[in-house]
Amino acid sequence: MIIIMSPNATKTQVEDVEKKLVGLGFQTHPIFGEIKTVIGAIGDKRLLNTHDISFMPGVENIVPIMKPYKLAGKELKKDPTIVKVGNVEIGGKEIVIMAGPCAIENEETYIGTAIKVKESGAKILRGGAFKPRTSPYAFQGLEEDGLKIMAKAKEATGLALVTEVVDTRDVDLVATYADIIQIGARNMQNFKLLHEVGLTKKPILLKRGLAATIEEWLMAAEYIMAAGNQNIILCERGIRTYETATRNTIDMGAIPVVKEFSHLPIIVDPSHATGSWKYVNALSKGAIATGADGLIIEVHSDPNNALCDGPQSLKPSKFDQLVSELKPVAQSVGRTL
Repeated sequence: MIIIMSPNATKTQVEDVEKKLVGLGFQTHPIFGEIKTVIGAIGDKRLLNTHDISFMPGVENIVPIMKPYKLAGKELKKDPTIVKVGNVEIGGKEIVIMAGPCAIENEETYIGTAIKVKESGAKILRGGAFKPRTSPYAFQGLEEDGLKIMAKAKEATGLALVTEVVDTRDVDLVATYADIIQIGARNMQNFKLLHEVGLTKKPILLKRGLAATIEEWLMAAEYIMAAGNQNIILCERGIRTYETATRNTIDMGAIPVVKEFSHLPIIVDPSHATGSWKYVNALSKGAIATGADGLIIEVHSDPNNALCDGPQSLKPSKFDQLVSELKPVAQSVGRTL
């Protein structure tokens, strides 16, 4: 429910309404506008006697929130959310590029790649320390040793870090090192994990599930927000369809749909979407033209010998060229890069 306070409602009246709602078991989310204050009430609406609330001093109207995602939707919050990571803003006018290897393999390769992607214009450094793989025999990541290498790369470059957590038991550990915690596609509906990262203060990069609808994706974001963390970046990374020419099928239509229904920023992962470096360039341009707030791209200095996802990784020189080609695309849609 959204409780709309009258323009002349006092601070005390707003506080009284909040106290009443909290007493009924609701989470409250007041938004103070220049003219009016509105209070979002999240909880079981069957517990709410609207007549009691509607007659309280200062209350102008009560409006139901129709979408199942109350906090992630635009009914409660109209203005776009800008997620701040240090001095980087995701969701604003600037397109933000996250780049780096799929997996952290060793210190020399990782830090060398980190330096190169920064020189090309990346603002955030990606890398996997924990790698959930389809095969139990595939490289699973260096775990905490990988996180320590990430920390050294951050010290060398100044870039913020984004890395994935796959287990509730590792959330505190990953949060110690990461500036952004990633929830991978396979864990999009791991509700215990979503709740656990929601208890942190770190921004969360939430990837879309392999076959998730947009509503299911936004409901996953709702789990994180309901736990108290509002700093979420959505990531379209391709969904599973009948097509086999690419690894997944990127859903460009999801970008404007998310922009219509949610205030959360959305970025695109063209590397995982296609599974081939040859298509990353075109899809990156398409993502920006369609309204994406950023990109997360895999870059490796020696893709042929990468331990994870080499075929979809750009060499640093190709990444540098891509960033140059993206700048006029961003400018054409009123963005900067």
